[in-house]
Amino acid sequence: MANVNSDIETLNSFLRGELSAVETYRQAIGHVETDNVRDQLQGCLQDHEQRVSSLRDRIEKLGGTPSDSSGPWGVFAQLVQAGADVLGEKAAVQALEQGEDHGLSDYQRDIDKLHGEARRFGRMVLLPAQKQTHERVRLLKKTLH
Repeated sequence: MANVNSDIETLNSFLRGELSAVETYRQAIGHVETDNVRDQLQGCLQDHEQRVSSLRDRIEKLGGTPSDSSGPWGVFAQLVQAGADVLGEKAAVQALEQGEDHGLSDYQRDIDKLHGEARRFGRMVLLPAQKQTHERVRLLKKTLH
């Protein structure tokens, strides 16, 4: 039972990060002028929304209650994005890349705290998906500079 509670806690931590990413992308998309950039960011938003859904399902299957707010990271993301909104698209994408860096390092740092099926889910679904979204934003940033 301790493993299950620990897994729920770790998955909820990942969920809060994903909720923060969703908030940040939604905010950024509202301030982007260029169609191509907006389309790319929309794709990243959908990636994060998909992970939110997967994490919620997994937490519920383990008997846990999924977090419904992003917590302190959501506040941080809003502050970073607010600054980027004033500075334009390049700064917004750069802020989003920093968020992706943070998300990737969270997954890499905490994935092995999970056990059994939850760990497989983390390694086979969450981490590869986060790496893909991270790379998408990195490449978008390169096209803007």
